[in-house]
Amino acid sequence: MESIEEALDAVTALYTLGPTGTNCEYAANTWFERRGRQGRVHLCPTLETAVEQLPYDGTAALLGCVVYPDLHHLVFQNLHRLTLAETFVVPTHRMVLAARDGREPITVATHPAPQSLVPERLTRVLTTSNARAAQECAAGEVDGCVTTLPAARIHDLRVITDFGPVPMGFTVHLPSPAQRRMLR
Repeated sequence: MESIEEALDAVTALYTLGPTGTNCEYAANTWFERRGRQGRVHLCPTLETAVEQLPYDGTAALLGCVVYPDLHHLVFQNLHRLTLAETFVVPTHRMVLAARDGREPITVATHPAPQSLVPERLTRVLTTSNARAAQECAAGEVDGCVTTLPAARIHDLRVITDFGPVPMGFTVHLPSPAQRRMLR
């Protein structure tokens, strides 16, 4: 019977929240770096989608964030196929309120987790990730966004407020031992 550590050592791909510029992408790359090896990071529109796309062959794992909305549902609805194997802390990218023109926005795209960073006087528009919020702002769907500094830069947005990095917990979920045995 393989240990959790042996199962983690077999992981060559992490499935997590995208698009590029998310804190989950950064944490996934950091996880591989801390383990001293290369790996592939697959970016998905939601963690729920990542669970569905995850190959259950022992070479891949799901990387989540402890403040992801409904992470508890993701864990308990997938007990039959996933097991929480590891948690670790990484400071996020710098979190920012940004806009196309640098003026205070009226509507702000935000992932549900950091929505409290949006000033009360502004209208929140919830979206699937911090990086997706930057995409929506750049496309003119909203006036501003709460996003990561890399996502703001990718989309040529101007920073209005820099909240800095946030110490954040991330989770690694492996295919459950029973699921791995079925695939052998």
